[in-house]
Amino acid sequence: MNTSVLKADLHVHSKYSTRPSEWILRKLGCSESYTDPKNLYQMAKARGMGLVTITDHNTLAGSLEIAHLDDTFVSEEVTTYFPEDRCKLHVLVHDITESQHEDITKLRENVFDLVPYLNKEGISHAVAHPLYSINDKLTPERVEQMFLLFNVFELNGSRDHYQNEILKEIITPLNREDIHFLAEKYSLDPYGSDPWNKRLIAGSDDHSSLNIATTWTEVEGAVAVQDFLSAVMEGRARTSGRDSSPKTLAHNLYSIAYQFYRNKLCLDRYLSRELLLRFVDRTLTPPSGEEESLMNRLKTTVTNHMPRGLFHRSAPNTLTGLLQREAKEILSGNQKMTLILKSPSKDPKVAEEAWYEFVVSMSDKILKEFADTIMDSLSGANVFHIFNTIGSAGSLYTMLAPYFVAYTVFTKDRRFCALCGDRLGKKQAPSSPTRLKLAHFTDTFYEVNGVAKTLQMHVKMALKNNKHHTILTCSPEPDTTGVINFTPIGTFDLPEYPDLKLYYPPLLTMLQKCYEEGYTHIHSATPGPIGIAALVIARILKRPICSTYHTALPQYVAQLTEDPAMEELMWRYVLWYYNQTDLVYVPSVAMGEELAQKGIPKEKIQFYSRGIDNVRFHPSKRNGFFKQHYGLQDNVLKLLYVGRVSKEKNITLLEDVFRRVNKLRKGVHLVIIGEGPYCIEMKKKMAGLPVTFTGFLGGEDLAQAYASGDIFVFASTTDTFGNVILEAQASGLPVVVTDEGGPKENLIPGETGFVVPAKDADRFVQSVLELVDNPSLLQAMRKKARGYTETRSFEEAYIQLWNSHRSLS
Repeated sequence: MNTSVLKADLHVHSKYSTRPSEWILRKLGCSESYTDPKNLYQMAKARGMGLVTITDHNTLAGSLEIAHLDDTFVSEEVTTYFPEDRCKLHVLVHDITESQHEDITKLRENVFDLVPYLNKEGISHAVAHPLYSINDKLTPERVEQMFLLFNVFELNGSRDHYQNEILKEIITPLNREDIHFLAEKYSLDPYGSDPWNKRLIAGSDDHSSLNIATTWTEVEGAVAVQDFLSAVMEGRARTSGRDSSPKTLAHNLYSIAYQFYRNKLCLDRYLSRELLLRFVDRTLTPPSGEEESLMNRLKTTVTNHMPRGLFHRSAPNTLTGLLQREAKEILSGNQKMTLILKSPSKDPKVAEEAWYEFVVSMSDKILKEFADTIMDSLSGANVFHIFNTIGSAGSLYTMLAPYFVAYTVFTKDRRFCALCGDRLGKKQAPSSPTRLKLAHFTDTFYEVNGVAKTLQMHVKMALKNNKHHTILTCSPEPDTTGVINFTPIGTFDLPEYPDLKLYYPPLLTMLQKCYEEGYTHIHSATPGPIGIAALVIARILKRPICSTYHTALPQYVAQLTEDPAMEELMWRYVLWYYNQTDLVYVPSVAMGEELAQKGIPKEKIQFYSRGIDNVRFHPSKRNGFFKQHYGLQDNVLKLLYVGRVSKEKNITLLEDVFRRVNKLRKGVHLVIIGEGPYCIEMKKKMAGLPVTFTGFLGGEDLAQAYASGDIFVFASTTDTFGNVILEAQASGLPVVVTDEGGPKENLIPGETGFVVPAKDADRFVQSVLELVDNPSLLQAMRKKARGYTETRSFEEAYIQLWNSHRSLS
C-alpha cells in the first residue's frame, strides 16, 4: 500500500446496484447486471487504489462480499427524499456497520431524519452528484437546502465537466453570510463549526466495471481508513480523475446490455471465431488476464464444436445482415480497432472512443443503405418499398438508443446546472440558458438558388450583428466562417438535375457537434435528409425547433412526375415533417394559407418577410452590360429571366409568351440568365428567335445584368417567395409574375409591375406589351420599383427573424 498518498474510488457499484437509465436497458431486454464485486476489487487495486469500497444503492451486499479482503471498508449509496415533494437525492455513506445500515434504512425516507443520525454517529457522508435531478424534482431551492444539510459534495465521474465545474463555482465562494441567509430562509440550522466551507470528494459512479477508478479521492499521509475519511470530512482530501460525457454513458449502457447477454447466451463459446463479436467483447468488457487465457482455450477446444457462421445467417437487407456484412471492412480498416482486436487496451477511454467510432461507422453505412433504397424507390414511385424500408430502418433506433438516451440525459443536466449557476453562483454560468445560439440546418448552401442566397445573407448578417448563428450543412466543401460542413456519408444524384446532389448527413457526428456547441435553438431550412437529422437532434437534445417552408415540394413533384399519387405522397410527408416542428416560417401569406388548408395548425404558422441586399442590387449599375458581353444594342428592349432553367419554373409558358411578343413587336430581346436541366431543350425550341442564354452569372456581373435589363418576366407558379423578384425591382426593373406562389406578394400591382393569371398566356403578353409600348409607364414603374425595395432591407428582416426565435423556449 502506498502510505504517502492513499487513494479510493468512493462511488462504484456492483451487480447489486440499480443501473442508470434502466428503461433503456429494459428495452434491450436486460434484467440484471453481472459486475462481480471481487472483480471490482481486483480492478480497483490494479488501477492504483489504496482503499476499495462499493456503494450499491440501499444495500451492503456488494461491500460485504469484499469486506474480508485487505484495504476495504463497507459503504452504500442511500436513496433519501425531501418529504414535501419526494424529491430524491443520493447520499454516500462510508465505513458503516450492518447495524447502522439497518438504522439508515429506517430513516432514509426523510432526509431531515437521516442527516442528524449520520452526524450523531460520526459517519462520513457526502451528497452524490448534487446537481443531477434523479426524479426531475430537484430545484435550485432544494440545492440551497443541501448547503445547510451537507458539508461534503461529490464531483461525480459519471457526470460531465460542465456539471462538476458549476458545482465548484457555486460552493467555493460560499461565506458565513450566505449560510446565515439560507438558514433564515429555510428555518434550518446548518451542521458543523464552519458550514460555509464545503468539502469535495470524487468517485467514478461506475455501473459497468469499465470506468472503475477513473475518478478518485486521495489523501496525503493517510495510513488507514479512518485517517482517510477524517481527512475527507476535514477538507484535506484532493480530487482527481476524468469527467464523463454522453459517449461514456452510452458506452456503459452498451456494456451492461452486452455483459447480460454474454452470460445469458454463453457467448464466450463463439469469441474465437466471430470477428464482430470479439471486437464487441473487447470494447464492452473490462480487460483481464483471465480473458486472454480463455481466448486461447477457446481456439483449441471450441472451434470444432461451434456452429459455423453463427452471426452470418441474417438476410443482407435486415439490420443484422447489414451489420455482419459491413463489420469486417470497418474493423480491418481502422487502426485503433485493429489494435484492440489484437490486445484490449487497459485505458477505458480508448475502448470508449473505439466503440463510438465503430457505432458511427456502422450507423453511417446503414443509414446510407436505407437512404439509397428510399430515394431509389421514390424515383421509381415504389410506395410499398418506401414504407417497407422505413419500417426496417426503425430497427436502427434500437442500435443507437444508448447514445440518444445519453445525450438527452446530459443535455437535461446541463440545462439545470446552468439554471443553478445563474441563480446560485457568484458569477454567470458558462452557457446561460438566456443566450440564443442557433443551429440552422440546410440541404443547400453553395448551390445557386433563392434558399442558398438567403442563407448566405443570414451568415453575413449574423457576423455583422454579432449573432451566434451557425449554418450546418453537408457537402464536400471546407468549413467557412459561420458554416460547418459535415462530410456526407452518401450521395444521391437527382435524375432531373444532374448538376445537383442530395447529400446524406452523418447523424451521430452532427449530434455530437450540436451537443458540444451547446446550441439553444434549432432551425431547419429543409424537410430533406439534413432536415430529418435536425428533427432527430432537436428531440434528443430537447431543443425547440422551427422550420421554414422554402420550397413547394409537392408542386415540384407534380410538375416533374405528372403523377397525382406522388404529389399526394409528398404532401403527406411535408405535412408530417412540418407538424413535428414548433413553428413554421413562411415567406408569403399565400404559402401560409395553403399549409393551413392542408392541415398545419394556423397558430404554428408565422409569416416573415425576406429582405433584399439593396446596396448590391441598384439601378446605378446599369452600364450596357449586354452590349459589352453579348453584343446587344442599347436600343433593344430586354426582357430578363433569372433563375433555374427547369420545367417547374413554368418555362414553357415563358417560351409561348415570348414567341407571341416577338411576332407582335420587333426590337424586343429575351435574356435567360441561369442554368438547369431544361436549358438544352429550350435552346433548341427558341432557335432562330432573339434569345440570349448567358448561363450562370454571379457577383457584380449579375447585379450589372439586372440593372442593364428593362423588364423582368417570371412565370413560375411553384416559388414560395422569389428572391429574384426583389432583386430585379431593386435594380430598377418592373416585373411581370403569375398569381400563384409567393412572388405576387413582392411587388405593388399596377405600380411596380403586373400580376397575371398563371395559365393565361394572353394576359401575360398583354402586360409585357403595355410596358413595351409605353416608355413613360416603364420609366415610372422603374422608379417606383426601386423605391419599394428601399423599404425591404435584408438586415432589418434578419433581425426580426432572429428575435422571433426567442418566443420558443
